[in-house]
Amino acid sequence: MKEKQKIKLGISIGDINGIGCEVALKTFEDPRMLEFCTPIIFASNKTISQQLKDLEINLKFNGVRDAEQAIEGKVNIVNVWKEVPKIEYGQATKEGGDFAIRSLRAAVAALKENKIDVLVTAPINKNNIQSEDFKFPGHTDFLAQELEGESLMFMVTNSLRVGLLTDHIAVKDVAKAITPALIRNKVAIMEKSLKMDFGIRRPKIALLGINPHSGDSGTIGEEDDKILKPTIKELFNQGTLVYGPYSADSFFGSNSHQNFDAVLAAYHDQGLIPFKTLSFGKGVNYTAGLDKVRTSPDHGTAYEIAGKGKADESSFKEAVFTAMHVFNNRSEYLELTKNPLQKQKIKRGG
Repeated sequence: MKEKQKIKLGISIGDINGIGCEVALKTFEDPRMLEFCTPIIFASNKTISQQLKDLEINLKFNGVRDAEQAIEGKVNIVNVWKEVPKIEYGQATKEGGDFAIRSLRAAVAALKENKIDVLVTAPINKNNIQSEDFKFPGHTDFLAQELEGESLMFMVTNSLRVGLLTDHIAVKDVAKAITPALIRNKVAIMEKSLKMDFGIRRPKIALLGINPHSGDSGTIGEEDDKILKPTIKELFNQGTLVYGPYSADSFFGSNSHQNFDAVLAAYHDQGLIPFKTLSFGKGVNYTAGLDKVRTSPDHGTAYEIAGKGKADESSFKEAVFTAMHVFNNRSEYLELTKNPLQKQKIKRGG
């Protein structure tokens, strides 16, 4: 019987002046990681060689022109560019942003063409990536355009999962952005991901309130009473185990999150502040709802320590393992649900 091929794990390097390359290379400096997957980094031999030298990382790699040429048991570098970009550690330069996007575009193209199985993205700077050809606030929005499905920003660890109703929008726009349709959509994406990607058969979801104390019966805003509560009741009556809205200020401190498989926060900081407080360095940003698997570490470019060899690769390593875990769970789920009637017939006949 032919041995199953290792997962082909694509990596976009993020901002070359940040810690993206460092955490990726440190992750695979440990040769045991090559037992789990075949890493394919989208950059260039010269760029990676310079990073290895500057950061004093001991790693050998295999340069290839295309992801299809990647060799198992080696760290593979797809040569996306021939230029030698100027690396200025700790600086937010236009060049740093340009090469981050070139790496990302090449990696996403390979993902769409099934040349890689999953994608792990190193951190980018949301300011220097902007151009006439790239006008997205971050990875999630770009991937939502390029890949099939509808995206949900989903922060995950082994014991905590937090998704966002709204992600990269201004706080002043949050309340008017949250509609019954949006809630139904995000809950559906989260529920499906928990079943398909994390193997949870009957997931329980908690929804956090928009206003302080979930509006205090309309005293501090009416959105929770008029939008959240009726929609939660409607979804629950339809069979979705969604509860709330819960007052966000005490929800995590009282460990209420432990009673649920996932939490859906109303806006970015409401979800990410407690998530990163409880799990920083071990958390993973997963883009749920798309037809392909993408994860990233839970930190940014960390310019203040870039180029100094001080970056901790723990979150990036977790992103690698999460991507593989989700890919395997999803593959198994899709296989089991492909033709349930046929499988029942086979089982009864056997």
